[in-house]
Order: sequence, then structure tokens, then C-alpha cells
Amino acid sequence: MAELSFLDTNVLVYAYQNTDSRKQPVARDLLRKAIAGECVISSQVLSEFAATLLHKFPTPPNAEELAEIFDRLEPIKLILSDMQIIRRAAQAHRSYRLHFYDSLIVAAAERAGCARIWSEDFSAGQKYFGVTVVNPFA
Repeated sequence: MAELSFLDTNVLVYAYQNTDSRKQPVARDLLRKAIAGECVISSQVLSEFAATLLHKFPTPPNAEELAEIFDRLEPIKLILSDMQIIRRAAQAHRSYRLHFYDSLIVAAAERAGCARIWSEDFSAGQKYFGVTVVNPFA
């Protein structure tokens, strides 16, 4: 079985945003892998993605379209925030001087046993609690 990976919000955004013809196919491939069980996301990532769709897309999806998007994403394993994740995120914040919301991603990826975080928003190659950041668009 392949090692698990964690998808950051930007991967989901690029998968659904057609403004970058170079990034969208990469993001869609990672999204297919997530649906197949090779990647996970967190409740925070899903919330950030929904907010981006609704508030930053030039043409936000209507309620039915949004429900269809969530139906397609439902097979992806979702890591929920709880007290231990928040405590671990506080440790990541202190140890790595990350923004707290980035620390929540690190804590969720660690909880899921992920080998990597796919993101363009972290320092590529950096390890946080043993989880390596990889920029899929580099």
C-alpha cells in the first residue's frame, strides 16, 4: 500500500479552478488519488475550500453545485479537529513558528500517519514532526 499523503487547501482549489492550465491537471491527479484512498484532508481544509469556492471564485457554485462537489469529495478520509489536534498544533506553532492554521494542517497530517503534505504554501522539503512538505506544482 502507498504511503498516505495530506492535501492542503490549495490543491483542492486548483482542482476546481480553471485559471491555471499547468496546476489544474496536477491538482486533479492528486484529488483522484485522494478519492482512491491515498490522501487525506482535514475538516479545516474542507472548510477553507468551501469558503474559497463561495467567496473567492468569480462565479461561486450554487447550493446544488456545492452539494455535488462535496458528494464527489466524500470518499476522501477526513481528519477531524479535536483537543489533541489543537494541542499538537500549538506545539507545531511554537516549534516551527508556523501560523496556527498551518500548524493545524501539520497536526492533522501527523495524526493520519501521512508521509507528506502536498502544498505550495509551506516550505518545500521542510519536515514537521516527521511529515515532509512537497510542492506538487514545482
